[in-house]
Amino acid sequence: MFRLSREVRFAINAQPDAQLSGRPSNAYGGFPSLTGLGHYFTLEVTLSGALDAASQYVRNIKDIDDAVRRLAIGRIERHIRERTFGGGAQVVVELFGILRDAWPGATLEQLKWGLSPFLHYAVRAEDFQPDRPEHSMVRLSQKFEFSASHRLHNPSLSDQANRDTFGKCNNPHGHGHNYEVQVTLAGEPDAGGVLVDVPVFERIVAEAAIDRFDHKNLNVELPEFEDVIPSVENIARAIYRLLKPRFSDSRGKLASVTVWETPKTSCEYSE
Repeated sequence: MFRLSREVRFAINAQPDAQLSGRPSNAYGGFPSLTGLGHYFTLEVTLSGALDAASQYVRNIKDIDDAVRRLAIGRIERHIRERTFGGGAQVVVELFGILRDAWPGATLEQLKWGLSPFLHYAVRAEDFQPDRPEHSMVRLSQKFEFSASHRLHNPSLSDQANRDTFGKCNNPHGHGHNYEVQVTLAGEPDAGGVLVDVPVFERIVAEAAIDRFDHKNLNVELPEFEDVIPSVENIARAIYRLLKPRFSDSRGKLASVTVWETPKTSCEYSE
């Protein structure tokens, strides 16, 4: 199966303007354009389906852009102007319902609404309940960062085997990374569209995991890696297991943890 994702970037300015009535001026930087104070958002649409025989597209990306601008941006703007934004979760559910039939022949697999480059709400097709949209499950993702050093070394291997396996990452003195961590919660929002209180969510993650890992030698200072190689895979698992009990009584339960060791290397862990 093919899955096509398209991110539509746009702004809703403090004062209404007529940009949407014209042709896009800068779809890369966002259209409508942000002209001063206002809100900047993204909507990422993921469609699945067979390839069109003539175009070999799942869907022409222009069709995706057009539908989002026609059907979704005005709805978000109305919520902002009328102060019915709430927690945001109910808005992405509403948008999923509006857009799910916008591309006949293709299936809307996921809609992800970016409130910032780091905070996202998402609805997946399998979690959307068309007859009771208010009971659809929503995913909330927020990113964090920490810096730490580690050494990749397996004491059961010979020195040469360790060098062959881990290369420079086996340096006896270790090496460091600026890690990015994305924590995703999933659950049914309350009547006000709130899945969790975001500042509370952030404090829990900071106290339970980020502060614990930041500026540490993972091999030496953290008991989680006393007998475990601190690979990016095991770091993601360790953070997940530290956080899971902290959200056991929350409306939003822990769904996954993704750790980026570098911009090119990441691992997601879930149970």
